[in-house]
Amino acid sequence: QVQLVESGGGLVQAGGSLRLSCAASGRTFSSYALAWFRQAPGKEREFVAAVTWSGSTSYADSVKGRFTISRDNAKNMVYLQMNKLKPEDTAVYYCAADPVIGRLLRGWADYWGQGTQVTVSS
Repeated sequence: QVQLVESGGGLVQAGGSLRLSCAASGRTFSSYALAWFRQAPGKEREFVAAVTWSGSTSYADSVKGRFTISRDNAKNMVYLQMNKLKPEDTAVYYCAADPVIGRLLRGWADYWGQGTQVTVSS
């Protein structure tokens, strides 16, 4: 069992930065692949970034070069550093965990957080 709690969302101007955090509970945290997803109003949830247990990362094309996902297994944390934010990045951002990275890349996950709102003003 893994529980996920996101934090760090807020309102930022275009071009600014935010760092999202996701605190995870569970003894097997380090063996899970982790990911960030987002859902904008009226749109489907979309994949943003993922990191395997060993630290390999994957990104959606829309955020490559601007966002960085990282994890700290000792602290049971996963982060999303978001730079050069754009208004189109506005969404609720969700943390997700699954034992299989391939499932996360297809939008599936065993565990989801409750989400944190990110709003980017133009």
